[in-house]
Amino acid sequence: MPTLHTYDYAIIRVVPRVEREEFINVGVIVSCPGARHLRAAIEIDETRLHAFAPTLDLAAVQPWLEAIVAICRGDAGAGPIAQLPPRARFHFLTAKRSAVVQVSPTHVGRTGHPEGIVEHLLERMVRVPR
Repeated sequence: MPTLHTYDYAIIRVVPRVEREEFINVGVIVSCPGARHLRAAIEIDETRLHAFAPTLDLAAVQPWLEAIVAICRGDAGAGPIAQLPPRARFHFLTAKRSAVVQVSPTHVGRTGHPEGIVEHLLERMVRVPR
């Protein structure tokens, strides 16, 4: 039986009009300390996002989304936050914000395969059901 790892995750959202609180899920952040795993992945369905928010400047939002991924990786060019310990980076990224890029509340799960949880969450929470 595989070892079960506890992980925390949050869904990354684009909120084109913050005052309306409507959003489209575009990615996930996963922290699994037991497996030394902190990762974010972004998948934008541009057609869906454009239909939802035709005036949204996606080029202006993209750097913010890319920064989340870079901070999770600990990239040197991602600034001082990226140099913090992984759990501190996760908590920084999942802090409540009133901005066009937001994250959901954090949730907890357990898995025997932490390397596959990002793909699982993208399929379940971000991609349009088939």
